[in-house]
Amino acid sequence: MKLDHSYAKELQHLGSPIKPLELKNARITSVNQRLIDELQLPGEWFKDDVLLPMLFADDSELVEFSMAQKYGGHQFGGWNPDLGDGRGLLLSEWVTGSGQRWDLHLKGAGPTPYSRFADGRAVLRSTIREYLASEALFHLGIPTSRALCLITSDEPVYREKKEWGAMLIRVCQSHIRFGHFEYFYHSQQKDKLDDLFQYCLKYHFADCQKTQYPHLCMLQKIVADTASLIAKWQAYGFNHGVMNTDNMSIHGITFDFGPYAFLGDFNPGFVCNHSDHAGRYAFDQQPSVGLWNLNALAHAFSPYLSVEQIKSALGQYELILQSDYAELMCAKLGLKSGDKNNQAVLSQWLELLAQDKRDYSLSFRLLCDFDVHGENAALRDHFVDRKTFSQWADNYKTLLFSQGIQQAQRQLSMKKHNPNYLLRNYLAQLAIDDADQGDFTKFNTLLKVLSKPFADEPAYAEYAQAPPQWGKHLEISCSS
Repeated sequence: MKLDHSYAKELQHLGSPIKPLELKNARITSVNQRLIDELQLPGEWFKDDVLLPMLFADDSELVEFSMAQKYGGHQFGGWNPDLGDGRGLLLSEWVTGSGQRWDLHLKGAGPTPYSRFADGRAVLRSTIREYLASEALFHLGIPTSRALCLITSDEPVYREKKEWGAMLIRVCQSHIRFGHFEYFYHSQQKDKLDDLFQYCLKYHFADCQKTQYPHLCMLQKIVADTASLIAKWQAYGFNHGVMNTDNMSIHGITFDFGPYAFLGDFNPGFVCNHSDHAGRYAFDQQPSVGLWNLNALAHAFSPYLSVEQIKSALGQYELILQSDYAELMCAKLGLKSGDKNNQAVLSQWLELLAQDKRDYSLSFRLLCDFDVHGENAALRDHFVDRKTFSQWADNYKTLLFSQGIQQAQRQLSMKKHNPNYLLRNYLAQLAIDDADQGDFTKFNTLLKVLSKPFADEPAYAEYAQAPPQWGKHLEISCSS
């Protein structure tokens, strides 16, 4: 187990060396102990008198080679070459005893050459939102970067109003984005693009080096992982909000949290980002945007692969996404996969949710108690159009009977695939409001609840409720 700096040493020309800028009266407010233990990180690091000097002392091993990475990206469909780590720094890489490599990345580290005249800071609000979201997704089984610790301060940071500066150390396999490859391809820096590919094949796609066409294998893996990720987003009702290519990871993980939201009242065209006026990143557009982004990435593979090879790799996207999504939705409905009648029952159910504007996750959770021998009054009364519900329920019963699924087993299985607790934006906002006043009780409670999303604990019943009316219409934008 050790700290390493392979990216900074082998790809030093793909970014800029920068040290973190100290925050006023910085202090560690939250530590993800379970993650620290999983990664076998030294527990003694995460104390104020140890970690903070490591972050802000120039000669510390943690920041000796810290750097801001350079990349570009397609933002809302338009190419922007002037991107990079504007408020984040790759500190180091942690290599576990098994050889697994994890980036240690600091958000809110201060200005970099890519800050575009901004202050390079993160605010407490956005930092808390990322911490909560990454843990919520992880415990749902959705691939994501994760928060390692939250650092707060007494330093004012000005956005629409005065807020408090904060930092977040997050971890993931690497912080390499689609936009890295795009930038060096479109700027015609073939030597740097070669170096980036060789680095990724060496450290992140090592198995591909054993194949006849390593670059093809790498592209296929990125396509498959991205398709699988977005299938999970769609199944669990997660809207990312800013699927720019600079926010897309080569590892198929959820990355760069901004104006995200889990679905409330079901609307397939839901747009969580109030800056997205055209609805490019609406919930039902995420699968197609994922493919669009992969096509944008694939241009960078064109010096190494034929058009036919690229087409064959991209051609797997829709098949994998549809297959994974169908499997996930069958589990949520308690159905056996592979039955040609599943799709009709699923489509009718989603149409009913949309028509009556019923809460997406709450409705699926109620469905877990569906009784093939009963009237299901509580579930029926959940809907406005009870006649249509009854018709659907009859079709659902028929399908369940035909598949011969034992009821108790089905109900138990469904409760393992339909969360009882979700990160609602209003819950995050309540935690943020208290944290702004120095009280992190709600934040810590929410972390605890989200770590067991499928549980049913009476003490946390309020977290399983539909959002109040005011909580359904919170405006969340990229500036978050």
